[in-house]
Amino acid sequence: MTKKRLFIVSNRLPVNVEVVNDKTEIHPSSGGLVSAISSFLDDEKEKKLNKYSDTYWVGVPGCTAPVWSAAGQDLNDDNYKFLPVFISKKVYDAYYNGLSNSMLWPLFHYFPSYAEFNSDAYTSYKKANEEFLEVLLKHLGPGDVVWIHDYHLLPLAGMIRNELPEITIGFFLHIPFPSHEIFKIMPKEWQEHILEGMLGADLIGFHTIDYAAHFLKTVQMVFGLQNEKNIIEYKNRLVKAEVFPISIDYDKFHDAWDDPAVREKRHALKKQFNERKIIFSVDRLDYTKGVYNRLKAYEYFLSNYPEYHGKVVFIMNVVPSRDSISKYAERKKIIDEYVGNLLSTVGTVTWQPIIYQYANLDFDELVAMYTSCDLALITPIRDGMNLVAKEFVASRRDERGVLVLSEMAGAARELTYALVINPIDTEEIALKIKEGLEMTGAEQAMRMKAMQKAVQRYSVNTWAADFFKKLEGIRKKQKEFEVRFLDNDSRIELLGSFNNAKSRLLLLDYDGTLKPFVSHPALAKPDDNLLEILRALAEDKRNHIYIISGRDSTTLGSWIGHLPINIVAEHGAKFRDAGQDWQNEPSINTEWLPVVEEIMMNHARQCERSFVEKKEFSIAWHYRNAETAPGKLVADELYNELQQYTSSLKIKVVKGNKIIEVRNKGINKGVAVNRILKTGKYDFTLACGDDTTDEDMFRQLADIKSAYTIKIGPEASYAKYNLYTPQMVTSLLNTLKDIVEHSGKPAQLKATGD
Repeated sequence: MTKKRLFIVSNRLPVNVEVVNDKTEIHPSSGGLVSAISSFLDDEKEKKLNKYSDTYWVGVPGCTAPVWSAAGQDLNDDNYKFLPVFISKKVYDAYYNGLSNSMLWPLFHYFPSYAEFNSDAYTSYKKANEEFLEVLLKHLGPGDVVWIHDYHLLPLAGMIRNELPEITIGFFLHIPFPSHEIFKIMPKEWQEHILEGMLGADLIGFHTIDYAAHFLKTVQMVFGLQNEKNIIEYKNRLVKAEVFPISIDYDKFHDAWDDPAVREKRHALKKQFNERKIIFSVDRLDYTKGVYNRLKAYEYFLSNYPEYHGKVVFIMNVVPSRDSISKYAERKKIIDEYVGNLLSTVGTVTWQPIIYQYANLDFDELVAMYTSCDLALITPIRDGMNLVAKEFVASRRDERGVLVLSEMAGAARELTYALVINPIDTEEIALKIKEGLEMTGAEQAMRMKAMQKAVQRYSVNTWAADFFKKLEGIRKKQKEFEVRFLDNDSRIELLGSFNNAKSRLLLLDYDGTLKPFVSHPALAKPDDNLLEILRALAEDKRNHIYIISGRDSTTLGSWIGHLPINIVAEHGAKFRDAGQDWQNEPSINTEWLPVVEEIMMNHARQCERSFVEKKEFSIAWHYRNAETAPGKLVADELYNELQQYTSSLKIKVVKGNKIIEVRNKGINKGVAVNRILKTGKYDFTLACGDDTTDEDMFRQLADIKSAYTIKIGPEASYAKYNLYTPQMVTSLLNTLKDIVEHSGKPAQLKATGD
């Protein structure tokens, strides 16, 4: 069997090619993603688990096509083949500096005032993603897997999906995903384009549950898409949002303690600073990293705890990054000036309170600093994960050292034994610095052991393997969620099962299932033929029939209450067994109804031929008769307003087929069906429905082998089968009636046409 291929896609390739003094030089790129992927692939190879015949890395090489070609064979790598994406300097600058890092980066990190909304930059952003698409389409084939990384390529998955609908795509966002209130600051067209792009993936990965929740909420607010256990139904596909906190190569950092070069540098640092306590931090130059606040906190510490003068030194390393962007250059100037002022006002001839360097550190230097310091000070204002914190923890084989960590870093959710601080609170940071420097060796060891277990348990290899496992899982689930029309063979099987069953359960939606949609709900009254079919089926004691609908109880009672069948109204809020009185689901709250009714009425006045249907425990706004464009516009506005109003209430806003309905949470057809299933044992079940509200019912029955679930319409569903129209449902029920009336004679079991 031919192995599939893996395509890793990121903004830059893991190599950088440049010409220096007429000679081509190749340098490996640094960064958490490169380290993570390389470590995972090495581990897979060592364990002989690699499922892919070839692995390609797609990205920008940082050089022109001729320079790349000149590098030739020197570009070979043991883990992957390179597919360069050549983007013109002008487009790349606008895509990378102009949009990715001057709009998306600040906005997603909650710095909206720093975000620059430039339409030309967004055009270049789309153009650059199209260049990536062009390269990929030249190489992708059936069975291949694409793994896209980060905010530079948010639209790419959707673009690939449009060209190759069956391809497997994973996407991972390495920065925070902001709340909807922040996300919606960008132009509406950009919002939709970005979300549509992300939803082109099968699996979307985030660092924390907060980021995943923000994404799901944003998709709900922008597109009205609900989710079930983090799974969204979008364009007849299932898309899953999941949490994968990226990690590091734990063994690489842990084992580096004994590396001779690291030992030598650690010894030199200890000797240089003698008995002084060492505080260490390392960050890229970025306003999100909280370096300025960190300096203020350190100065506050020195001011309020003068006993530490001459006894502590803060080694602060800032790694150059994005110098060409004005906000970054401004930040460097502020840091430089603050450090200079601190040295001149607090320092002495014999003591420098801070040692500041603006430079890259090689691996040996970095680990030497990690393992020499008494306290690591990591205080980002907002950070997707922050691998520095995990590297520091992993490197401390001596089980000593204290981690002071911002609560706004994704890593804080895992490293709960760190001294967690608010990165804006300079007083708290100063207090935690003092607490950390005075912490006993026993407490340091206890905390460090606990954090090392957390990092070791979910290493970078686990992170990647977990992602691919979940990607396979959602692909399998998608196979269950497809359009599968009830063909002749399946129909014969269904009829045979019905004929042989001793106890049958029929769960039937009403509107769109038993009766076609009409201009007004009151016009959907059942005709004599439908009533006769239901009556004949109900008279067979083996049949237990439930009309399970979103309609109100009064209407359903007047239309079909005279038949010996059970009725579930308002999606399960009310129910009535045949011949019995109506019962309500206990603890239903209706205090919210008047406010929601007023909101809906206001929008109904804005949309001609739309109307509000008020029920006892729920309320719905219908826009089936409205013109398409204004109907959708008002529907989006109404949905968003209702979401805002209901966010703190135990009620749910549901977008259905040309309808927006509000009802109590915990009331749905799945819950109702679960209650029905407890009333008896059934060896045949038929469930039919047409709307999103029926998916709860289909999911509840998914694992019951004797259940035949049917979605009415051509949309993908959790139902096992589809039928096109309500008329086909009537035809199927009529055939079941014939079986009942002829006492199940084998001669009657035939697949009549629809």
